[in-house]
Amino acid sequence: MRLIVGTIIVFVCVFGSYAAMGGHLEVLWQPFEFVIILGAAIGAFVIGNPAPVLKAVPAMLGTLMKGPKYKQDSYVELLGMQYSLYKFVKQKGMLAVEEHIENPSASTLFNAFPTFAANHHAVEFVCDYMRMLTMGANNVHEIDALMGEELETHHQEQERIVAAMQSLADGTPALGIVAAVLGVIKTMGAITEPPEVLGHLIGGALVGTFFGVFVAYGFFGPMAQSLKGTFEAESKYFLSLKAGLLAHISGQPPVMAVEFARKALMSDVRPTFSEVEAATANLAA
Repeated sequence: MRLIVGTIIVFVCVFGSYAAMGGHLEVLWQPFEFVIILGAAIGAFVIGNPAPVLKAVPAMLGTLMKGPKYKQDSYVELLGMQYSLYKFVKQKGMLAVEEHIENPSASTLFNAFPTFAANHHAVEFVCDYMRMLTMGANNVHEIDALMGEELETHHQEQERIVAAMQSLADGTPALGIVAAVLGVIKTMGAITEPPEVLGHLIGGALVGTFFGVFVAYGFFGPMAQSLKGTFEAESKYFLSLKAGLLAHISGQPPVMAVEFARKALMSDVRPTFSEVEAATANLAA
């Protein structure tokens, strides 16, 4: 929704103001200038990015359209899942959790929390570290460092997508100049034409510079910033899991481990203590 609203505002303000000043919108329609700029930008994007980033483009566009996929209810559910998991371990012992972490898709514990169960990476994150605990790992500092390394790797994978979009924003103004220079070269070949013809050709050439700057700062740059903000917000989902797991490993009771996890969330989506208490009051282990 933000992408659509922002796009409308950009188009209305730029082209509406241009038309209101007496400008002729038809002059801005230079399709081959657009092909030069966008075609070269797409080609440079393909050259400059590895296959995983290119494969992530459809998902990236979906992320831009939808924004962060987690709302406050998702975080309340996440905290509830952690409470149930830690309470289960406390009551039945660490080995009892093996049936859930070895086959999470069939786990009644995880499937009671559908948003979490649908997040493959989050489920894998929890299962991997709970499995390590069943194998005897119990050094909080070592596990903390390992979690930090894993989450940093995940952040770097997302940052590559943001950097790719930002490089697109950085490059299109220069590609606009390329299109403009080619337009000037075309104009010089018609130097004997009358002034009204030359004016039209020069105006068409300058559209290249305009379009390159327009898409860079009006769209590609803001899209990169939007992706960065979305990824940072979603990273808190995993940081909450990390905080809760570390508190559990260090011996905190389930209610305190969940409080540690709650404190890792951003204030705009962080449920209150009372909300978490109400959500976990009737949860079974």
